[in-house]
Amino acid sequence: MSLQRIIERHWQQPNLLLTILLYGFSRLFQAAVSLRRRLYLSGCLKSEKLPLPVVVVGNLHSGGTGKTPVTAALVRELRRQGVAAGIVSRGYGRRSGDIHVLNDSSSADQAGDEPLMLYRQTGAPVAVGTDRAAAARALMAVHPELTLLVCDDGLQHYRLARDLEIVVYPAADAGRRPDLLPNGSLREPLARLAAADAVLFSNGGTDTARSAEKLFRLPAARFYSRTAAGRPYRFGRPAETLSPADIPAGTRCAAAAAIARPERFFHELAQQGFCLDSATALPDHAAIDPAKLPAADYVFITEKDAVKLPPAAAGNIWVLPVCAIIAPDLAAFVRARLKL
Repeated sequence: MSLQRIIERHWQQPNLLLTILLYGFSRLFQAAVSLRRRLYLSGCLKSEKLPLPVVVVGNLHSGGTGKTPVTAALVRELRRQGVAAGIVSRGYGRRSGDIHVLNDSSSADQAGDEPLMLYRQTGAPVAVGTDRAAAARALMAVHPELTLLVCDDGLQHYRLARDLEIVVYPAADAGRRPDLLPNGSLREPLARLAAADAVLFSNGGTDTARSAEKLFRLPAARFYSRTAAGRPYRFGRPAETLSPADIPAGTRCAAAAAIARPERFFHELAQQGFCLDSATALPDHAAIDPAKLPAADYVFITEKDAVKLPPAAAGNIWVLPVCAIIAPDLAAFVRARLKL
């Protein structure tokens, strides 16, 4: 097992020895991130204010909170309600460091897997860049019709000034107090939640907020999401879907995923009735080589991984579509707060 896997398991099931070893490093990290935030708030470090309102959808945790499906659902609904929203992202995992405004021929190497997935799922203009303010300027230059920018991730990217902060918090952590990196999964202290404009508990409900507020302060605006998965569709042919009854007896089924919480993907397939002969978990954002996918008659992958495959990938690959359903209306909240 890799060191990363050992640490991530420790975050969920604390190991006393690792807690003793890592606790001091977490306090140093906490001091550094708190000082950095104070320097931005005081004006010692400068944030760039853009001519359009900016909504940050971010998280305190390191990966795996369900933030990207929430971003997709929010942007889709904003656009349905008549708001010309675009997306800005760092583009984690891409090979190029240049600013890139996505187009229909963009690849995951150019844009990163999550931004490319967001572009295809929402139809919204998307730009990526390590300097998100510069990426936003490039996006506005190509798409002058935009009236709102949604920053996917970037809660800790204080160089970009924001008008609204939405923190996605996993419901599974609502009843406990995780530590900061590396002893826990948090990028900032839990006290940071109270400074946000809204918190969205992913895969949670109103009881989640009640559990959380016993342990830490929350903003007044609270939202909840649940994940809905559709039937797998054949790669490159989204109209062709698959059910367990369609699979002949004696055929092999496998799954592979390069996401933060692959067990959720495997569990959803099992819940739908697909019996897997093998399930391969790869590091988050890892490249997907079609030739190295499991040998099986049916191979299931995520939408995030599907954007990394060439159009001519094998016909035995099936993609599981997943979306977030948010309650109450987060897009209406954004519009009201920003007077859009």
